[in-house]
Amino acid sequence: MVELVEPPVSESFLDYLAPADRDFLLNRAQIRKRPSDTVLMYEGDPTDHVLVLLTGWVRAYRHARDGQVVLFALRGPGDIIGEIAALQGWPRTVTIESLQETEFAMFTHEGFLACLHDRPAVGIALFKQLSVRLRDAEAARVNSATMDVAQRVAALLVQLATAHGSPSAQGIVIGMPLTQQDIADSIGGSRRAVARALKTFRDRGLLVTSRQRFVVSAPDVLRRLGGSVPDGT
Repeated sequence: MVELVEPPVSESFLDYLAPADRDFLLNRAQIRKRPSDTVLMYEGDPTDHVLVLLTGWVRAYRHARDGQVVLFALRGPGDIIGEIAALQGWPRTVTIESLQETEFAMFTHEGFLACLHDRPAVGIALFKQLSVRLRDAEAARVNSATMDVAQRVAALLVQLATAHGSPSAQGIVIGMPLTQQDIADSIGGSRRAVARALKTFRDRGLLVTSRQRFVVSAPDVLRRLGGSVPDGT
């Protein structure tokens, strides 16, 4: 039986599965471990295996035509990766790279589809995970079209704090390794503009930062700035 060392992140694939359904799924996988800075999947690769993260974080990104890196998402424990290739037979649409030592459950195309057929709860959890990603993609598209860089940074920090945050004496700690470049790649802004926005938030006491660590000190203020809550002022 596969023991979960880290709890699944909120709204992830494994988070939507009851313990018995998780055991059913994970006991049919091969468990693998990879060090940080390892590419787990390449954009354009025709492979069709499926990964479910158990520990550690990875980033999903694509290179635009001008060579710019576009960060699609940061994935953590409980998230599923590569399911579209397994379901549709498409080449990989993004590159997946580990940010930390990462452990994951690996399924063949046939093995994963068999789990979906044999256990309806697995298919429902997959549908819920895909729905969350569609919602987040739509929100990111709206933010990109209607907000300046500082607003997009605020909206992203609030989103990450809500989904992956844990309380501390300083505020809400975003529970993933995150750099200024990650934020810039995620919102489609320059690293310099992101650095200016973060400095403004720090100077106003809204944010505490250190190496790959962000603590949201005033989530309500950042939420209003990012447009999540109407500002009544």
